[in-house]
Amino acid sequence: MLPFLSLEHITVRNLDKTLLREFTWQVRTGEHWAVVGNSGSGKTSLLHTILGKNNVINGSIRHYFYERYRQTHEVTDPYFNYRRLIQMAGHHHDFRNLSHTTDFYYQQRFNSMDSEDAPTVSAYLDGRMADPLLAPLEVAHLADKQLIKLSNGETRRVMIARALLQQPALLLLDNPFMGLDVQSRKAFHGIVDHVAQSGTTVVLVTTPAEIPGSITHVLHLHEGRIAGTYTRQAFLEQYREEAPAPAGLEIDAELLAQLIADAPPMTYRHIVRMENIHVQYGENVILDGIDWTVRPHEQWALLGPNGSGKSTLLSLINADNPQSYANKIELFDRKRGSGESIWDIKKKIGFVSPELHQYFKSDATCLQVTGSGFFDTIGYLRACTPGQLDKARGWMRLLEIEPFADEKFKQVPESVQRLVLLARALVKNPPLLIFDEPVQGLDAHQKNHFKAVIEALCRHLPVTLIYVTHYEEELPAGVVHFLRIRNGKMI
Repeated sequence: MLPFLSLEHITVRNLDKTLLREFTWQVRTGEHWAVVGNSGSGKTSLLHTILGKNNVINGSIRHYFYERYRQTHEVTDPYFNYRRLIQMAGHHHDFRNLSHTTDFYYQQRFNSMDSEDAPTVSAYLDGRMADPLLAPLEVAHLADKQLIKLSNGETRRVMIARALLQQPALLLLDNPFMGLDVQSRKAFHGIVDHVAQSGTTVVLVTTPAEIPGSITHVLHLHEGRIAGTYTRQAFLEQYREEAPAPAGLEIDAELLAQLIADAPPMTYRHIVRMENIHVQYGENVILDGIDWTVRPHEQWALLGPNGSGKSTLLSLINADNPQSYANKIELFDRKRGSGESIWDIKKKIGFVSPELHQYFKSDATCLQVTGSGFFDTIGYLRACTPGQLDKARGWMRLLEIEPFADEKFKQVPESVQRLVLLARALVKNPPLLIFDEPVQGLDAHQKNHFKAVIEALCRHLPVTLIYVTHYEEELPAGVVHFLRIRNGKMI
């Protein structure tokens, strides 16, 4: 087979960090690769290097597909280069407001006036909704939906649709299955297979458990180096998904006891009381007839497919949705709209979600971001006391990310960013924890360790938990209450 892309003895750096070391790898025409490895092994860095975003200080990259394109196509654009033939869909979108003057912000999807400043899917896809390339992605019915109101799975499909419309020779996918429900993951396997069969070369970052059938080879990375290359079959025979919770996994119980020593007692009769909740935007009904009571110390799983209304339901609890005032809701024994501020509510809640991660853009250090949890700010807007920073550092130590404390939040691996946001949610010992897909993007060890921390926390602290996941094996052992919703209704 003809060579398609080769990386020859490259070393890649970003600021003072070496991301890839003496890296040699070749992709041949007709091959499709999955890239796997633990957190921080260099998977996303490899995609960004191929895309031309990282600084290659040694070695060389040869784009054979681009050279052949130049031989067979007349190119008159002086700025045309190999990047025009590559498209990438990551797990964070780059959507912009219609005014093109500002990025979206976290609560925008829940504020009807501000959300009108978001483009529709049809506009984002240049009106090419009927293009045959997009048929397997099933985005036609989303044409009039605003980008800001898409679910996780819908966002992924729309991002890949935009990439495919550019007809790339090479499509890079960074964790395309992350955060998708069972049916959406199954559909995405088919989408990846369709793209590969159409003649576009696919390189995707994924886990060993999510390797589509069209993938021919697997690249295993470890600490910026190649740990092995395999055919798909050989890899699947050698590697198996790690057990969900290895026996005997230990956490620092003494440190945990110190961190929760000043937690206030639980004095509430009800944490959440909702009656006949109804949320609607225009003609679109998001939630209808939800009744839900969460009592102190209870541990709940909130389950449902992508787009079922889970995020909207949580936004009513977390004081992010103005429609809470039009519904019958009590939080911490107090009716919404009875004079409390959103900050009165937020100080009692530790919260993390994929959307919060998407919009959490900060130049602060990881320690400062963790400390921002004391004030519920998105960014380090108020200085912490030395005692608060000590406690923030303690939570980072418990979650095994203290080595990143003094590094810039936006420069650490995304899995570390997620753990920093989890530490931020825990730092003030709130009576309610809301974890929306908290281990999304973490490797197996990080998932298991975080699960052990939360299980120990719930055993020793009067805390109430609401946990959202598409993988029920991720649920902490103490979760015995379940609320399932579909199409905005309780099922």
